[in-house]
Amino acid sequence: MAEAKYDVLGIGNAIFDVLVQTDERFLSLHGMTKGGMMLIDEARAESIYRDMGPAVEMSGGSAANTIVGIANLGARAAYVGKVKDDQIGRLYTHDIRAAQVAFETKPASGGPATGCSYILVTPDGERTMNTYLGAAQELTPDDIDAAQVAASAFVYLEGYLWDPDSAKQAFVKASTIAHASGRQVALTLSDAFCVDRYRDEFLDLMRKGTVDLIFANEAELHSLYQTADFDTALKQLRRDIRLGVVTRSEKGCVVASNDGVIAVPAFPVDTIVDTTGAGDLFAAGFLFGLVRGAGFEAAGRLGALAAAEIIQHIGARPQVSLRELAEKGGLPV
Repeated sequence: MAEAKYDVLGIGNAIFDVLVQTDERFLSLHGMTKGGMMLIDEARAESIYRDMGPAVEMSGGSAANTIVGIANLGARAAYVGKVKDDQIGRLYTHDIRAAQVAFETKPASGGPATGCSYILVTPDGERTMNTYLGAAQELTPDDIDAAQVAASAFVYLEGYLWDPDSAKQAFVKASTIAHASGRQVALTLSDAFCVDRYRDEFLDLMRKGTVDLIFANEAELHSLYQTADFDTALKQLRRDIRLGVVTRSEKGCVVASNDGVIAVPAFPVDTIVDTTGAGDLFAAGFLFGLVRGAGFEAAGRLGALAAAEIIQHIGARPQVSLRELAEKGGLPV
């Protein structure tokens, strides 16, 4: 097998994040379900944007957040996602490349605007997302570069890709090429509502070996197996996938494999400011650990460290070098 050019290639919905701190009143005024992710149209996007206060804006999307975290840790990272050749699309491209991520997906010249997510953060740090997918939905199998996939040790996919049909085909194409090249494929389940929509298809991807590694939080795991009992769901997960990683907020995470279950504690955090990107950055740390051959427990600790950094400030981009934090903590880099 040829040496990998990239450690991790992420494929996801390229979404420009607009983050704003707000209160419960704003959520109820706009009929939002706290803590959820709702797909919205352009008109609703405009009305939310008009009513909200000053915002922090950056390139985002779940898989993109993970890939930026991986680059921040010092690994070689690439990303595939669709933007339009408009002002926000050009901002997106510049922002993600500035984070040392290879981003070569050709922008769309026509069609819907670049996707945006309006992320409302309440005082308890909980985030409520309203996402206009826009150009992100235009991702097609043609945007998957076979040589780039074959040259990536891991391909990382987000569950949100399962919404648009052409993106779904792109997802399967990437997985097929990766496995034919002896590479590994990871999937994050993204959101409990996403799991509700595609439960059977996600289970099928796991059981057929289309994906080798699953990332989920507790809510997504319970939704996947339609049980409130954590141990029952975990037992089923171990039957269905070679490696499953479940994050449990302040309880840390569990890494479930054929060899057993390892529990890894969370990193202590002074103040939770914004949980946006916590799962994304956890995945970044964990994948980085796997790429470095660090073992499941050390990978879990790297994930916990990255998640702890991200929830102590607004936005899903690290504000300090995760690599330096890991070195200080005696973790493998």
